Amino acid sequence: MPKIKTHSGAKKRFKLSKNGKVIRAHANKSHILNKKTRKRKRGLRQTAVADKTNTAQVKRLIPYK
Repeated sequence: MPKIKTHSGAKKRFKLSKNGKVIRAHANKSHILNKKTRKRKRGLRQTAVADKTNTAQVKRLIPYK
């Protein structure tokens, strides 16, 4: 069986937790930050778990993580 290529964009954006959940970063943290509150920006720094409807697709893109 040949090796499966890892999706370059997905390997930079997603990680897998110990339990196999897909970890992602929050959006809206790159620019236009002066109108966002300090509390909101602090919350956007935290990681989040990807929705269960997307986990199968993401795991297919990063087979060796």
